[in-house]
Amino acid sequence: MAPEPLPPVGYLSRKSLPIKRMDAEPLTREDLQYGKSRDASSHAYHFMRALDFLFHVFDNNQNVFHSPQGKLVPFRQLYLDALYSSNKCSKVLKDRMTESPAFGIEFSKIALLVNVARINTTMAFFPEMKTALRTYHPVPSLQKTDGNAQDAPRIKNCLKAALLPSEFKSVPPSTPDEIIAKRVAGLRPPTSVVNLIFVLYNHAAPTANRHFDGTINFLDLFLPKPMSSPDRANAFLWLIYHYLEDSVGPNPFDDAYSAANKGKAPAIKRLTKEDQALENVDTPEEKEFGKKMTNIRNDFLTKLVMGTIDDHKKTKDILPQYTTTIPPPPKPGEPYKYYIPDPEREMAKKISKMRGKFYHKIARITPPPGDERSMLDQAWHVVMNHDPLEDSSEESQDEGTAIDYSRRLSILTQLRARSPTPDLTLVDDEPPRFRRDIEWD
Repeated sequence: MAPEPLPPVGYLSRKSLPIKRMDAEPLTREDLQYGKSRDASSHAYHFMRALDFLFHVFDNNQNVFHSPQGKLVPFRQLYLDALYSSNKCSKVLKDRMTESPAFGIEFSKIALLVNVARINTTMAFFPEMKTALRTYHPVPSLQKTDGNAQDAPRIKNCLKAALLPSEFKSVPPSTPDEIIAKRVAGLRPPTSVVNLIFVLYNHAAPTANRHFDGTINFLDLFLPKPMSSPDRANAFLWLIYHYLEDSVGPNPFDDAYSAANKGKAPAIKRLTKEDQALENVDTPEEKEFGKKMTNIRNDFLTKLVMGTIDDHKKTKDILPQYTTTIPPPPKPGEPYKYYIPDPEREMAKKISKMRGKFYHKIARITPPPGDERSMLDQAWHVVMNHDPLEDSSEESQDEGTAIDYSRRLSILTQLRARSPTPDLTLVDDEPPRFRRDIEWD
């Protein structure tokens, strides 16, 4: 059966790129494009190992990429070093990647999918997550080591900070042409591999005709399309080398097509439905692990809703009760209750010391009994009954307003610790600023 034609370029890229799954639903090998054939011996390929995209990307052992230290390393080491050097990578995560190289590779594969937005920032990978802003998903094929894969937002922050030392104080290149220009200028690598993948992701459509035949683009390499996984991995590594190392000379990932057509990525073989079904197949162990983690997640959510999520925690010891008043003498055999000062009174003393030397002289005005309003009542009365257009100096105001003015004047006098400034009497119409016989406050 002949392979089916691919949809138009970009049709399944931007719109269908993020994986969409319900909470607690596992991410399969088909979702991640990380699987293996059921029977490689019956297939037309000439190798007896896993047929998948991520496997071939991280299993490639060609030391052709320059690290920031100038050493030639394979892609997996280049990408892992970029994550490790990120200032958003926690010490716990760094220690775990150092102790377990297998965990480092698994984490790098998940990070690469976050790098191209295949895994979006609404996903998390630990079942005890409580927030409703993200969904939990087990990843059986990439969680075979004992390590916390964190969640997608933290991984995204780690990726954004994975820059070269020279890029922390400047703006990293944001277009493919800027990256090539830096490399031509002598910078090697011209940018971090993580930033390069961000740039290729953002410029997938413009580079579709530049490096491919116009039917696919960079993002299609990560989607479940009927294309050979080893060929897609080879095209991906070709692009990384093309921008980080050399875009003119021979590329170690060239095939006959790319060698004859400069600037074009290696050809990608189209698959039939039968051939595609042999790739990205979950193993029975992974299916069982996915069901197990789904059940753990559902049990956790049930306990969370029922309010019994913290039943396993130890009950905290009840603290002794204190009183702010001096208690009577205890009865025989009864423990003492210790007296502590009233916190409000202690705070009032501290505030009085902070308000200045005249704060303690301010009188606390207590209205006499009768119909006289307090200052708060008077303020409410003015708001509800006073005409804002009325002149405040008119004698038509009620007695409460006069009392309120006198209270305010008394408080201001105590704050100033002196009498109010007397009215000035000008002589001979001379401006007051030139009069020397007037004392100013």
